[in-house]
Amino acid sequence: MAIRDRVGEVTERIVKRSHDSRSAYLERIGKAADQGPQRSRLSCGNLAHGFAACGLSDKAALSGDVVPNLGIITAYNDMLSAHQPYETYPELIRQSAREVGAVAQVAGGVPAMCDGVTQGQDGMELSLFSRDVIAMAAAVGLSHQMFDAAVFLGICDKIVPGLTIAALSFGHLPAVFIPAGPMTTGISNDEKAKVRQLYAEGKVGRDALLESESKAYHSPGTCTFYGTANSNQMLMEIMGLHMPGASFVNPGTPLREALTKEAAKRALAISALGNEFTPAGEIIDEKAIVNGVVGLHATGGSTNHTMHLVAMAAAAGIRLTWDDISDLSDVVPLLARVYPNGKADVNHFQAAGGLAFLIRELLGDGYLHQDVKTVYGSDLSGYTVEAKLDADGNVIRDPAPQISGDETVLAPANKAFQPTGGLKMLTGNIGKAVIKISAVAKERHIIEAPARVFHSQEDFLKAFSNKELNGDVAAVVRFQGPKACGMPELHKLTPSLGILQDRGHKVALITDGRMSGASGKVPAAIHVTPEAANGGPIAKIQDGDLIRINAVTGELTVRVDEAEFDARPVAQKDLSHHQFGVGRDLFAAFRANVGTADAGAHVFDV
Repeated sequence: MAIRDRVGEVTERIVKRSHDSRSAYLERIGKAADQGPQRSRLSCGNLAHGFAACGLSDKAALSGDVVPNLGIITAYNDMLSAHQPYETYPELIRQSAREVGAVAQVAGGVPAMCDGVTQGQDGMELSLFSRDVIAMAAAVGLSHQMFDAAVFLGICDKIVPGLTIAALSFGHLPAVFIPAGPMTTGISNDEKAKVRQLYAEGKVGRDALLESESKAYHSPGTCTFYGTANSNQMLMEIMGLHMPGASFVNPGTPLREALTKEAAKRALAISALGNEFTPAGEIIDEKAIVNGVVGLHATGGSTNHTMHLVAMAAAAGIRLTWDDISDLSDVVPLLARVYPNGKADVNHFQAAGGLAFLIRELLGDGYLHQDVKTVYGSDLSGYTVEAKLDADGNVIRDPAPQISGDETVLAPANKAFQPTGGLKMLTGNIGKAVIKISAVAKERHIIEAPARVFHSQEDFLKAFSNKELNGDVAAVVRFQGPKACGMPELHKLTPSLGILQDRGHKVALITDGRMSGASGKVPAAIHVTPEAANGGPIAKIQDGDLIRINAVTGELTVRVDEAEFDARPVAQKDLSHHQFGVGRDLFAAFRANVGTADAGAHVFDV
C-alpha cells in the first residue's frame, strides 16, 4: 500500500529541514568509506599493538587488508540482568568470525547503569548523561581504526541510544545490534503494581515488597514490561539494525545463540571487504527515523524516546522535532497493549505475533516506509517474519502469522485499540511537554486541578505521608530537568499519585523531569521545557494556580492572568546538593552544556 499522506508529509519536511546537515554527514562518511580498510593507514608499530594479543592465525590475517576484522562494543556487566548474558557473546562472535575466515576483537566496553537499581536514588541523576558517555566510550573503542564493521551488545535504557549515536558517528562502518532478550515471565505486572501501592499506603511491609519485586525481576534478561529497554529493541528491529525476529527471544536458548552467531556473520558480510557493503549511516536515514517514530506510537513505547530519537537522528544529520513526533501520533493507531498500557508483558506480545505481525500490519496499511536499507539486506518487508531453528540448528524464518495469537495484546490494524498513538505533545504558557496517554483512561485525558508545587520527589512524598493531599491536585515537581540535576526519572511518585487518583480525585503531574516508559495511569506532562533551572515558566507556578492539561487538543496551561503571570518572579532553588556524591561532581560540564529536552538533551554539537 502507498504510504499514508501524513506519514509522507512528515517524512518530506524532515528531509527538507535536514538537507544541509544530512548532505554534510553523508559526504563525511562517504570520504571515510572511500579510504578503504582502516588498518592500511596504520604504521607497523600501530598494527603490531593492535594484534599483539591475538593468536598466530589472527595475527597473520590482520597483517593485510584482505580479511575483515569485526569490532565488538559490549555493555556487559553481571549486575544488570539484561546485560549479564553478554558475558559469553564475545567468544561466540569470535568463533563465528573464524568460521567465515574473519577475525573479531572486543574493541571496548561501555558503562551500563540499571535505572531499576538507581530509581529514586542519587545515582539516577547520572542516568540520562550516561547515554552521551556511552556514545563517547564506544567511539574510543572504535577510534583504533582496526575494524571493518562493528557489532553492538546493549539493550537497556540509555545504552542503545548511546550506542546508536556512536554507530552513526562511525557511520561509514556497517553496524549490527545484537540483543540478549527478555527474562521469562514472573509475577504479573498488575500484581507487582498492587503490592507497590499497598506498601505506599503502609498496608504491607518491606519484606512483602521485596518478595514481590524479586518475583517480578527474577533472572537474566530484560525486564518484561514495555519501558525504554524493550522500546529500544523494537526500534532497532523496525529501523533495520537487528536481524529480523531477534528482539524478544529469551536468553540462554538455542535460538538466541544461533541469532547471535548469525548477526556476527552478517556484519562481516556487509563490510567493505564483503559482498554487500552497507554502512550504518545509510541505513539510518529520514525514512528509518520515521519508521522508528511510527513503531513507538503503535506500541505505546517509552516517552524517553522523544529525546533519544531526536538525539539519535541528529547524529546522522537528521533534524527530528517534537512536532514531527506529535503529528505522527495523531494518525498512527495503537496496536499493542503491553504493561503499563495493558496487562501483558513482552513475552505475551512475542507469543501473540510480536514485531513480525506488527510490522506487517503497519506496512500493509501504509504507516511504514518499506523502501529502506537494513542489515538483513532486504527492505522492511523482510522483517515480517519469525525467527526459528531448523533440525540442524540453523536460523530459518517463517512469515508472520495471519491472525494475532491474542487480540487483547496485539491487534490487527483494522481493530486498533485506539486510532492514535500512545504519545502526545503539549504546548501552552507553561512551555512544551510530553504526555503518554495510552495507559490513561479517556475520562482523564483532560484534567483541570489546582497546583501544588514541589522541588523534589521527597517533598511530594512528605506531603502525601502527612495527609496534606486530600483533594484534586496538579502536582508540579520542578528543578528536575537536565540542567538542574540531570533529569532523573521520578517513579517514586507513581504509587502515591495512583492512590490519590483511586480515591476519586482529579490528579495530574507536571514536571521538567522524566517518567520513562512506565508512567502509568496518571496523566503526566513530563519533559517540560524550558526547565525551571533555565528560568522556564514552570518556575513561576504557585500553589493554588489552576492547571489545565488537555491531551486531546495538546494544551498545557496555567490559568492565570497573562500580565500577572509574566510579572511573577522566577522561583530559585539551591542546587548545590545535586553537584556532589555518587560521581555527580564529574558531570558538572554535562549539566552546564546540556541541550533542552526537545532538542534531545545531549551535549554534542551536531
